[in-house]
Amino acid sequence: MNILFLTVSRITSIVNKGIYSDLLRLFIKNGHSIYVVSPTERRYGEKTRLIDSNEAKILNVKTLNIQKANYIEKGIGMLLLESQYMFAINRYWKDVNFDLILYSTPPITLNGVISQLKKKYNAYTYLMLKDIFPQNAVDLEFFSKTSLLYKMFRRKEKRLYQISDYIGCTSPGNIEFVLKHNKEVVASKLNICPNSVELQGLERGDKNKSKLLKRLMIPPTKTLFIYGGNLGKPQGVNFLLQVIEKNEFRQDSFIIVVCGGTDYPIVRAWYDKYKPKNSVLISYLPKTEYDEIVSLCDVGLVFLDRRFTVPNTPSRILPYMEYKMPILFATDAATDVGQIAEANNFGLWTVSGNLTQFMDMIQYMSENEGRRKSMGEAGYQFLKDNYTVEHSYRAIMERFK
Repeated sequence: MNILFLTVSRITSIVNKGIYSDLLRLFIKNGHSIYVVSPTERRYGEKTRLIDSNEAKILNVKTLNIQKANYIEKGIGMLLLESQYMFAINRYWKDVNFDLILYSTPPITLNGVISQLKKKYNAYTYLMLKDIFPQNAVDLEFFSKTSLLYKMFRRKEKRLYQISDYIGCTSPGNIEFVLKHNKEVVASKLNICPNSVELQGLERGDKNKSKLLKRLMIPPTKTLFIYGGNLGKPQGVNFLLQVIEKNEFRQDSFIIVVCGGTDYPIVRAWYDKYKPKNSVLISYLPKTEYDEIVSLCDVGLVFLDRRFTVPNTPSRILPYMEYKMPILFATDAATDVGQIAEANNFGLWTVSGNLTQFMDMIQYMSENEGRRKSMGEAGYQFLKDNYTVEHSYRAIMERFK
């Protein structure tokens, strides 16, 4: 098939590891032709251009700044995105007949492009539902359910579900939520299409021989807990800082935070003020060094704001599992990934804000290396059985036999 993938993530190559690039490479391996439409934001100073990458054709469309931008520019940029994408597709690929249109949330603002192309090519459409907007924004109090913004975005969300032939959800909780709150969506339209990776046989590093840990002044003798990824409102930063503060009273655990995101300045200011001895904050590491530091850690950390009423499945769990680390989850009550981890013995979960229980979980992980190894192996096995790109590929393709 000729497959068109629409995304708001910046993609200039599908060679590197990532939940989308790994999946697209598998499509190519199975004989499909891949066409990617991705933004090149104003900050990069680039014109709209075509790129060939590992047999995929990538169309980078010049847009306003739509990631890590002020709300005004981001809002205008998202509204303009449909017309910019449609103009570029018609200009560069007017002679290509697309059989399948793949896309993910965020955003929910590409309805026009999807519906036009679906009608033009009589193409199938498949939504990879990575988050549930606008409800998640309501949960974090960005706007209310009575606001015009919510009503506008909710109409777009319902329209997106309507024009999608099939919807891939990341967990059973996602499916249950969509069906409960969208009575017009039939259950047969939904299936599990998880966040997934191409397994690469990654090996754990040796803490005691690591020059990187020495350079970053991270003690190899302690149990190393790592949080890697974005830090913003969805992550519930205040609880993370409470955990770091409480961990100062422990002798055998050390917390590594490698992050960027909108709330990084808040976290940086906290570290500068309190100067914790049992934690380090790193704003950036080259990918090779980040991968190395993850391979040296003992336990992965996941934080989500407790106010969420929508189930989330953070993709950051995948490298933790691939490096055979158990995971500690502090999330909202709706998110089911923590319960999945507990049921399959590769992690522990509590509701975000329960500091006593979370510190008990840190104690549980710190006190027994054999336990950590056993749970890490269980996580790797669960990853192989459920979260590889082969699972995502089959979830999509089984709909189009």
